[in-house]
Formats: sequence, structure tokens, C-alpha cells
Amino acid sequence: MSVNPDLVGREFPPTAPYLVGREKVREFARATFATAAQHVDPEAARALGYADVVAPPTFAMVIQDRTMQQLLALEDSGIELHRLVHAEQRFTYSRPIVAGDELVAQLAVTGIRTLGGNAMVTSEATITDADGAHVVTATSVLLVGGGAE
Repeated sequence: MSVNPDLVGREFPPTAPYLVGREKVREFARATFATAAQHVDPEAARALGYADVVAPPTFAMVIQDRTMQQLLALEDSGIELHRLVHAEQRFTYSRPIVAGDELVAQLAVTGIRTLGGNAMVTSEATITDADGAHVVTATSVLLVGGGAE
């Protein structure tokens, strides 16, 4: 089965709110070798003007993953996990993610491009805070390998 071209333009429902926890930020910082003090020390973060620890930029993947699960769960998507590679990732921030934020994400499939027998599926997860203000847009490109039909 090839990737369903009707996915382009599809928007998914917003995710349930995700409360960013201080320990989750610290764990993520350690796992990704983000060594700046504002990622683990609330006092260092406050000295920079933040209410609590600041998540490393790639932390947005934690919230974006919830939206990607919606896409991957579609039976008619044509996206099979065993043929999938996460090819590209970008983030466009309005402000950093800080412990205590309550974030919601909404995914839209923005493009599908064929390349040989493969498909490149581009999606954008718009992540907003409890006030509805934009925090970050996480853009992913998934490479779906062509399989023997």
C-alpha cells in the first residue's frame, strides 16, 4: 500500500493538555546532554527571567509525539512503521517551553512528495499554551519506504 495522498490538508483534533513537569525537563536535558544550567536549575532559569526550568529546544518532540500517534494510527494512511524513518525535524519557536506550561498540540499533514518508490510525508504540529498562544511549531518529515506490492 502506498501513502494515501488524501492525507494532505488533513488536520487532527487537538491533543489533551500536557503539563510540562520540572523533572521531565531535567530528565530530557540529561538524556540529550543539554548541560546549560537553566535546563536543570530553577534558580538559574529564574535569573534569566523564566518561572521555572527551561526545556531544551527538542523537548517539543515530547508533545509532538502525541500528534504523530494520531497520524500513525490511521488504518488508511499507507504508513507502515516497519518502512518508516524520521528523516527531518525543525522547530519554530515563539517562546521557550518552561516547566509548568500546559500545552496542547494539533497536527496537520502539509505535504506528500514521492521520491523514487518512497514518500516524504511532511506534517506540522502547532503547539499552544493554556491561553491559546503559540509556543512552537514542530515540523517533521517522515520517509516512508516503498514496499513490494
